[in-house]
Amino acid sequence: MKVAFLFPGQGSQYAGMGRELSEKFPEARAAFAEADVALDFPISRLSFEGPEEKLKLTENTQPAILTMSTAVFRVLEARGIHPDFVAGHSLGEYSALVAAGAMKLRDAAALVRKRGRYMQEAVPVGAGAMAALVGLDVSVVQGICERAAEGQVVSPANLNSSGQIVIAGNREAVERAVVLAKEARARMAVLLKVSAPFHSALLKPAEHRLSADLDRCEFADLQYPLVTNVDAAVIRTGIEACSALKRQVSRPVLWYESIQRLLDEGVRTFVEVGPGKVLLGLIRSIDKSVTMLGAEDEKSVENVLNALL
Repeated sequence: MKVAFLFPGQGSQYAGMGRELSEKFPEARAAFAEADVALDFPISRLSFEGPEEKLKLTENTQPAILTMSTAVFRVLEARGIHPDFVAGHSLGEYSALVAAGAMKLRDAAALVRKRGRYMQEAVPVGAGAMAALVGLDVSVVQGICERAAEGQVVSPANLNSSGQIVIAGNREAVERAVVLAKEARARMAVLLKVSAPFHSALLKPAEHRLSADLDRCEFADLQYPLVTNVDAAVIRTGIEACSALKRQVSRPVLWYESIQRLLDEGVRTFVEVGPGKVLLGLIRSIDKSVTMLGAEDEKSVENVLNALL
């Protein structure tokens, strides 16, 4: 039975995450301490205590989720749970690469803090938007985006499942696409509360800035193969990992294709490692027959240990 560890992206954060885990497990406590030193400010305190409005700032959210996910992974790994594959949704790919030994937590924490800041600075606040469209296939959504663009940017950003697609781009274009999606009888078409149009061409400036930082980062080959967001391809080398992280900034997250690739590789157990259960919900809409587990606190970690040991 092959097991894949999945690492969540932005949107899974909440004040209090990691506190119980750090009190119970030394591996989790050490991960937060390592991130505090790397960032030169207490991301642990922000994660454990909030305030929520500060935690939701992109440049804080990204290292907080990365650290939380790494803490959970280290607790599982120390107790003999090892994945056959890893994958991460957007930001989660950094967590997956830390788990796979391709990046040091200290390097990844510093990088994702910059990543969050670069993304926010790429587009003026309010100028970009994202929307979730449910009940339309990719070709229909692509056609809607082409009609709604009118010289602006709007395109698929997260292909989460066969019927759930997030679009991103200029606010006006995204709003036009929402209207068209409703006319096309989407089951749901709503604007999302996000701070930037992630995974769209508008983030090219952020991609260029982050690429320079990634080129200065040390990458090792992976201990566990990873399925990338940007290509839904299995990679095993540090060079491939660096390239994928660069390209994912302004290109869509091919999550549905990534899960299909893991299924094709024989994975039948998926463990969401980190805050929330968003990714398990998406898998449920793709294949209900697989085993789905979450690990984010003491009780859920014990459940995973009981299921997999």
